[in-house]
Amino acid sequence: KNATMKVVSIAILRTGPDVAEPVPVSMACELSSYGFFQRQGVKEMLTFFSKTFTKRTDPGQRQSIEHESYVVHCYVRSDGLAGTVTTDLEYPARVAFVLLTQLLDEFQQTVGDSWRSVTTPESVTFPKIEEYLQKYQDPAAADKVTKIQQDLDETTQILHKTIDSVLERGVKLDSLVERSNDLSAQSKMFYKQAKKTNSCCTIS
Repeated sequence: KNATMKVVSIAILRTGPDVAEPVPVSMACELSSYGFFQRQGVKEMLTFFSKTFTKRTDPGQRQSIEHESYVVHCYVRSDGLAGTVTTDLEYPARVAFVLLTQLLDEFQQTVGDSWRSVTTPESVTFPKIEEYLQKYQDPAAADKVTKIQQDLDETTQILHKTIDSVLERGVKLDSLVERSNDLSAQSKMFYKQAKKTNSCCTIS
């Protein structure tokens, strides 16, 4: 794994009463540390986690959910526009949420309210998301920006959760993965293999 790459993916999603599942409207991934044939599977898993955790984040809430060697930082705005940043364990949550706050503001300014009716995944072109993915790889550099802007007050509550505390009682991630229509058989295999290799340090 490339040590300098801290942000694996950023996704912008739409939530709302008219959609059963959050719809990823735009997404960017940094998958150079994975083998070529793994990348599609990894991207599908990242999309799956983004949707699964966004669905379980209340409007106005920010939460960081740890899964094996990654953390998915989720933020759902009160208007239903949402974002996730998937990072390694060391990446500071505060910086991830500054990224999300700025990204969603800029997205709204760029596309207006058209996102509210999007139903096709990844159908909104928003080149800026790639810039954010690169700019925020180094949290220290990004943190200089955030220090000046102090977009996110230190007192803003960020909930740090494990997968089990986010999922409904009795629901297991494995069964969600198994039932998901978003994941190809290859991705499900990849998930199981990753789970085996990480079984020494799985978060219980």
